[in-house]
Amino acid sequence: MKKVLIITYYWPPSGGAGVQRWLKFTKYLRSYGWEPVIYTPENPESPHNDPSLQKDIPENVTVIKTKIWEPYNFYKLFIGQKKDQKINSAFLTEFKKPRKFEKIAVWIRGNIFIPDARMFWVKPSVKYLINYLKQDPVDAVISTGPPHSMHLVALGLKKSLDIPWMADFRDPWTNIDFYSKLMLTSFADHKHKRQELDVLNNADAVVCVGRTWLNELEEIWRNEKKIRKNQTTQSEKFHYISNGYDPDDYADEQMEVDKKFSIVYVGTLDRSRNPGILWKTLSDIIKKNEGFTDDLQIKLVGKTDITVLEDIEKNGLLPYVEKIAYLTHEEVIKVQKKSQVLLLLINNTPNAMGINTGKVFEYLAARRPILCIGPVGGDADKMLTETKGGFVSGYEDSQTLEANILYFYKRYKQGNLPSESIHIEKYSRKMLTGEIVKVLDRIIKH
Repeated sequence: MKKVLIITYYWPPSGGAGVQRWLKFTKYLRSYGWEPVIYTPENPESPHNDPSLQKDIPENVTVIKTKIWEPYNFYKLFIGQKKDQKINSAFLTEFKKPRKFEKIAVWIRGNIFIPDARMFWVKPSVKYLINYLKQDPVDAVISTGPPHSMHLVALGLKKSLDIPWMADFRDPWTNIDFYSKLMLTSFADHKHKRQELDVLNNADAVVCVGRTWLNELEEIWRNEKKIRKNQTTQSEKFHYISNGYDPDDYADEQMEVDKKFSIVYVGTLDRSRNPGILWKTLSDIIKKNEGFTDDLQIKLVGKTDITVLEDIEKNGLLPYVEKIAYLTHEEVIKVQKKSQVLLLLINNTPNAMGINTGKVFEYLAARRPILCIGPVGGDADKMLTETKGGFVSGYEDSQTLEANILYFYKRYKQGNLPSESIHIEKYSRKMLTGEIVKVLDRIIKH
């Protein structure tokens, strides 16, 4: 067995989307001749806890943990949160609070904590791991971000020990959707970009979950190196390996679907994903179609920004909404499989064309039709077209959105609302782990 050290902030019992990718790769790495060693914080500030995920951790796998200091207690005090409250991601606000303090908190987040609030873990981790790896060497190192401080830990190991290194980007760094909202000074912006470039230059392989985002990372690297497109092909350093689904999670027989015409969204619903056009379109459909209200059910599973609920109320849809704050991953899968329609919302942000969330693969595996609102021609649209998993309408295209909803509703009334979801096997976590291993084998060879 070859050995790989995986540096990840998110690990069970932490829950949420960030933990899934490398938990599942770790689950299957031994099948391809690689023994994983996990390095993760002992006391992380995770959005949720999900003990059910621990069943996917391979037996007797080595998990190294060290304490991390994060400034979140000061941050919570500043914005008026209690110590035991979780920090929301993506600028999500569940309750109204003074706008002034919110802006100051965002400025501090972007300009003081670079690249993120886990920056204080970088130097202690590099020091600890150098000593650890001298006693227990590995063949390669993988870092996964965000938080991108994980890449800086791996960068320190690369510079000290010259171990083959793969940097995995689950989201972009300076091209992430909220980067422009951080109110960065020119100094902070330069520092973010310098750190990002340092990672891209020193990593032996760069992996990203989206094709468009991967191209953007490569462009940053090429521009600095002044490398023309026909020099050093992308496959040598930059690799697209998508998110996926674990067939084991969907192995149980199909569940009976909801009796109501349920439109279900799973995940964090922040302002940038708030589908104002959907709430207005559903309100219009109710006015035009007698009996639609008898069937309609809207389920929101996960944290929801207050602006979303305000828009829902404004359009008279609150009576049809069921809000579920949090479910374990096992429970989420059951909800997905029971849904009549799964709602996929792509952030309405400058990098929207490249967004293809891990959620879409689990939606496809649930075998329920997908109603997507996002950029036509974007990565998510291409995925749904390839798999025949559902329909996409643009952010302002109410006509197409209404037609898509009514098409699904008509099939629902006929008792015939299936999902094709073809050609999804290549997105199984086990198959994708094989792609990860190909990159690992290449970088240790060279």
